[in-house]
Amino acid sequence: MIDWSVHLPALQVIVPMLSAPFALLLRPRGLAWAAAVAASLFAFAIAVMLTLGVLDGRNFEYQMGNWPAPYGIELGVDAFSALVLLVITGASSLALLAGRRSLDADIEEDRQPLFYAAWLLALAGLVGIPVAADAFNIFVFMEISSLASYVLIAGGPDRRALPAVFKYLIMGTIGATFYLIGIGLIYLMTGTLNLADMELRIHEVADQKPILVAAGFITIGLALKAAVFPLHVWLPNAYTYAPNAVTVFLAACATKVSLYLLLRFDFLVFQPNLIGHDVQFSYFLMPLAVLAILIASLVALFEKNLKRLFAYSSVAQIGYILLGASLVSVAGLTASVVHIFNHALAKGALFLAIACLATRYSSLRLENLAGAARRMPWTMGAFVLAGFSLVGVPGTAGFISKWYLMTAALDHGSVGVVLVMAIVISSLIALAYVWRVIEAAYFGEPKGAASGGEAPVGILAVTWIAALANLYYGLAPSLPVTLASTAAESLLRHVP
Repeated sequence: MIDWSVHLPALQVIVPMLSAPFALLLRPRGLAWAAAVAASLFAFAIAVMLTLGVLDGRNFEYQMGNWPAPYGIELGVDAFSALVLLVITGASSLALLAGRRSLDADIEEDRQPLFYAAWLLALAGLVGIPVAADAFNIFVFMEISSLASYVLIAGGPDRRALPAVFKYLIMGTIGATFYLIGIGLIYLMTGTLNLADMELRIHEVADQKPILVAAGFITIGLALKAAVFPLHVWLPNAYTYAPNAVTVFLAACATKVSLYLLLRFDFLVFQPNLIGHDVQFSYFLMPLAVLAILIASLVALFEKNLKRLFAYSSVAQIGYILLGASLVSVAGLTASVVHIFNHALAKGALFLAIACLATRYSSLRLENLAGAARRMPWTMGAFVLAGFSLVGVPGTAGFISKWYLMTAALDHGSVGVVLVMAIVISSLIALAYVWRVIEAAYFGEPKGAASGGEAPVGILAVTWIAALANLYYGLAPSLPVTLASTAAESLLRHVP
């Protein structure tokens, strides 16, 4: 009997990629959306099967065309990539299921097949990055996802998305160019593009200076892609002016994929080979992480547009992920990887709740949302639950990752105490800006800006699924914690 499970890494990419041209042919309204949903749910099911296999102790390795690595193209899935695949495919599925009505209104009927084809290409590119095991194919998937994301952000009716996309394109192109320059330098010195082979051959390089330069190029390029502070300037407008369903999708997973690649490259390729690079990594990223969680949180505190507010919040949350990684310890990396999962849950649910509000409110500014809880109690209930998870209230998913992060920081003496203080201050600021929304919605006087009552049942049901997931993984966090701890041990296995 054929064991089809060995083909799962390839199917993870092939399913959405081959579904994209098929969606182009589906012209009647709704068919392209249905094809995109089916492909996304299929991709999510594959990610679940891969995760179950990883939890059973299996690492998936797949050689395209049966050509062995490093000469052929190799795909692989371990605990870290399985967690990221769950985030990507889950975010895509929920965003598509919730966004049917809003995307029908925002996207002209004759352009819908093109839009959903771009969505599937973005999905294929994003899942391809954690699956690919060589640096150049990662670059190819990175460009596929980026180019498709530009189309998705600019696909709505808001013309302000065009300059936002242009800025995103410029910054993304610079980031991809820096990454490619770094890969070129490594290939020049080692003659390989396979990540595992690269780690072994760097030992044989006599002059390590080009490798160190490559590490700088790759780190800065991926930091641009991941919107690491202060390279985040493209992110707020891109999230604010994109169609609501696109914001749900990208906010939950796009920057996480770049952070995944940054951590995998640094801990598997550079830190085992470059003497003192772990100290350089900490000294470079730890201050940026602390600045991100404080400054971006303060900026969010004074924002009045709901989408822009939580876009800046995402910059701060990226700081939490980097802070854990900069500790260069199993505990710190575990906290970092857990927060990739938990922040995706919280931010995805928040932007879904904002999409619900957008079905009744033409403007998402705070002053226009006064009294929203009286008209849309279920929507605001989901928003409060997701907001508490973002803040880190006990019993929610956000609390788990912040607890792990503070515990890991306290292992580093007086520096750890300062880091914990920064985390607590940032969490209090997050509570303040989430409370601003709650105060306006529950205690403000309605201004008559809304039409109708509660959001449609379809989008509301998806929003509550995401909101309750924050509660579930706050009370039963074994899945993300197990994957994260396994991933952290794997990343640090070869680090001195």
